[in-house]
Amino acid sequence: MHIRNFIVLISLIICSSFVSAQSVFKPVKDTVSLKAKIDNMSKVTNSIESDFTQVKDLSMLSEKITSKGHFYFQKKNNLRWEYTSPYKYIIVINQDKIFIKDENKLKKYDMNSNKVFKEINDIMISCVNGDILKSNKFKISFFENDTYYKLELIPAMKGMKESLKKINMYFDKNVTSVVKLEMLEPSDDITTLDFSNKKLNGTIAIEKFMLK
Repeated sequence: MHIRNFIVLISLIICSSFVSAQSVFKPVKDTVSLKAKIDNMSKVTNSIESDFTQVKDLSMLSEKITSKGHFYFQKKNNLRWEYTSPYKYIIVINQDKIFIKDENKLKKYDMNSNKVFKEINDIMISCVNGDILKSNKFKISFFENDTYYKLELIPAMKGMKESLKKINMYFDKNVTSVVKLEMLEPSDDITTLDFSNKKLNGTIAIEKFMLK
């Protein structure tokens, strides 16, 4: 995969879509309490294993593109995105290394040698574990309805604004984990990630964060 396409893919993984008209969100009145819940979630979550469904709604295509796979996260800096349908594709972040396996082709990148990779990784990790509240890279607004809390993140940095218009993060009302991530690009292309069958703080084999 071309390096530019990889960066776009990772950015899309982070995220925003329009919410259904049936889901009316209102501003959260007690943001202090919500922030405390999200902060506590990030502290007590050591690992996440989940299925995911990714839907891309691209302005240039009439049909949406749907992919499915498995997601793994383990503190402090281990991620695995394993696409299983309609194609097989794996992205692994292990500390300061990025591995990409496309069928039988394996590529390896050093995070520290590429500022773009490092920036994307930091956003991905902070989105997954809830540390995003500590970031100064976004202006964050808080909303809720009967089912979810929603964090609306608007990029504050000029460079990021060129590739990302908005990120939406959805938490269940108990704030135990992120249930959905969405991203809206400046071109109005939309990508949605829904997480299901989540297992929190289970044991994940270290081999999941290794590729060969």
